[in-house]
Amino acid sequence: MLELEDGVKELLRQPMREYQFTIPVHMDDGSVKVFKGFRIQHNDARGPAKGGIRFHPLETVDTVRALSMWMTWKCSVVDIPLGGGKGGVVCDPHHLSAREQEQICRGWVRQIARNLGPVLDVPAPDVMTNSQHMLWMLDEFEAIHGGKFPGFITGKPVGMGGSLGRTEATGFGVIYTLREALREHNVEPGRTTASIQGFGNVSQYAAKLYDQLGGKVVCVSCWDQADKTSYTFRKKR
Repeated sequence: MLELEDGVKELLRQPMREYQFTIPVHMDDGSVKVFKGFRIQHNDARGPAKGGIRFHPLETVDTVRALSMWMTWKCSVVDIPLGGGKGGVVCDPHHLSAREQEQICRGWVRQIARNLGPVLDVPAPDVMTNSQHMLWMLDEFEAIHGGKFPGFITGKPVGMGGSLGRTEATGFGVIYTLREALREHNVEPGRTTASIQGFGNVSQYAAKLYDQLGGKVVCVSCWDQADKTSYTFRKKR
């Protein structure tokens, strides 16, 4: 549909650079555990690669690869001068102490510090990572390079150079997109209902804004950490 040249299509089908590495961590019990880390830089034709870092026990390089490609397209579609990237670590933060998580964050940066930066590749939080993780990563990057580089990473706390509205942005963005789609079809949000998969940072704010627009959330699902299973909650109206 875009009538792209064959060479361009072939280029965009695969990442331009991929990094896979190990992160050894001294655990609180005295043992050493090795975690698998990734950073995929899909394309930087429009600017530095941009994309989050995911912590998940089932993380795979294929998932990170696909998400890095979507970041390229997303930045391009909304005309942001950035490329696409994504990162991850195979781990479960729920079963790690704060110190262990810090070591993973710092180890991730150490393994790839020469290939990241404000003009190369700008990470961000994603699944199971937050502003604290970003601060640890920023501190490690600045220690390695010997300077102040607040533009190295986004998703920092507001008091440390972060952006107002960053926490709500992803969930609100989902609903703003939904609002415009409904408008295209002449459907009032107040006439709609929604079921929401998951109830983390994205879904919570999506539900909040959707409710403010008049929509009715009738069902949500979430992961129960204690039971190690997912549950779905429905509200009859």
